Amino acid sequence: MAETNKTALLVGAGDAIGAAVARRFAAGGYTVCIARRDAAKSSALVEELTGTGSRVHALSVDARRETEVQELCERVEREIGPIEVCLFNAGSNVKKELHETSEKLFFKAWELACFAGFLVGREATRHMLRHGRGTMLFTGATASVRGSSGFAAFASAKFGLRAVAQAMARELGPKNIHVAHLLIDAGVDSPAIHERMKAATGVDASAIPPDSLTRTSSIAETYWFVHQQSRDGWSHELDLRPSVEKW
Repeated sequence: MAETNKTALLVGAGDAIGAAVARRFAAGGYTVCIARRDAAKSSALVEELTGTGSRVHALSVDARRETEVQELCERVEREIGPIEVCLFNAGSNVKKELHETSEKLFFKAWELACFAGFLVGREATRHMLRHGRGTMLFTGATASVRGSSGFAAFASAKFGLRAVAQAMARELGPKNIHVAHLLIDAGVDSPAIHERMKAATGVDASAIPPDSLTRTSSIAETYWFVHQQSRDGWSHELDLRPSVEKW
């Protein structure tokens, strides 16, 4: 693998999008660092990727804690390799009616989706600037651009993250740091979404038309594409949805 000296740091990398991005960057020759609150939850993925000959590490971090994020980035740089690309993928898709949205719930949604994104973006790109290059990726959602009924907390957090990403892109682009925001206007084809769909509508995912949900591998392939873009044609924001999605 030609690029094993380069590292992809994936923060908030769970078993759906994060795992798919880990597989894609590992296949592309990158050392992959999977960072989530409980690193042990990624043990099966680590075993899978290690079995293919990839270099992969699972690390614990609470992305809402400044010192933990700083220590994570410093550890990766010191012990594993230069951070070439970083994905911030954390967030909590909560739906509550306005008058049932507590102060605590609103703050937690913002803290995880927006504030943590700011911390991860700031610290990862601090190291990228030392190397003179890098790609910073953020996962967005429909709520990043539309505040729907019941989503006051989540949408405000995602709107805020999108603003952070835009500000970073304008400041760091001229310094050779590519900042991109992927707006996923879709249901993601994952076990968690299947369960949520079943609970909300009684419909099993196997009963809906093919390609009605966006596969995690498609999302990962889009992130890989963005990271590979030439400097003369960088994208800052892309939207991704199934052909049948209303928008």
